[in-house]
Amino acid sequence: MNSIKTLGIDIGSSTIKLVLLDYSENHVIIDKKIEKIRKRHPESVADQLVDQLLENNNLTIKDLAYIASTGEGEMLIRKTGHFYSMTTHARGGLYLNPGSTTVVDLGALFVRAIKVDNVGRVIDYKMTGQCASGSGQFIENISRYLGLAIEEVGDVSLKSTSPEEPSGICSVLAETDVINMVSRGITTPDIIKGIHLSISNKIIKLLTSLKATTPISLVGGMAMNKGMIQAIRELGEQAKLELIFETHPDAIYSGAIGAAIFGGVRYHKLKKAEILV
Repeated sequence: MNSIKTLGIDIGSSTIKLVLLDYSENHVIIDKKIEKIRKRHPESVADQLVDQLLENNNLTIKDLAYIASTGEGEMLIRKTGHFYSMTTHARGGLYLNPGSTTVVDLGALFVRAIKVDNVGRVIDYKMTGQCASGSGQFIENISRYLGLAIEEVGDVSLKSTSPEEPSGICSVLAETDVINMVSRGITTPDIIKGIHLSISNKIIKLLTSLKATTPISLVGGMAMNKGMIQAIRELGEQAKLELIFETHPDAIYSGAIGAAIFGGVRYHKLKKAEILV
């Protein structure tokens, strides 16, 4: 059987993720790429990454059976089709953590708790509003203010001994709370852990409202933050929800993985339609 290669491209608010998939061999990931947009034109960055990925694997664009975009990727010129980001993250979450019945997409702008069936289709969902302080972008803004790289935040959070949560509901008020904490001498680990607990509180409320079942796959950018994962697990135990939370080293690629898989599904449907015609 010839190898069927699909490409998933997930354009987020701050990063672009690409996954090259061998759809014919149990959906094996051949290669992947991630890059921050940094005020550049997202479509141009995505095009450059596609060229780099193809060159690294000695492929041309004609070797790809399907190029699937998701997130903010609708404007991409070199794509075969576009898929809604909730469905791609749901499918990607099941791929990364097989057996999951709920996927939580911990994104830069909002959090989505998604019930899925055994093939990753969305059954039901709940999500936070974009104005809430429960997002990855909020953590990135605060880490910058505190002089931390976003990659450091998880380890710093784990050093907390007396966390203090911000009381502000919206990000502006929460950021003001953080400034006040700094002036009062609250340590950086306690501030970061408090923010993680505040966001985790919102996540636990979403899961309770959704009547989520377990195991739960945590995906998206914030799922790479070990301090956030620890805070979610702590609050889940405190609430006595008996939920199992799973993550994966490739959690940030969930949308691109799901897009690549759905690209393979649609490719086969299109080929079947051609045969029937």
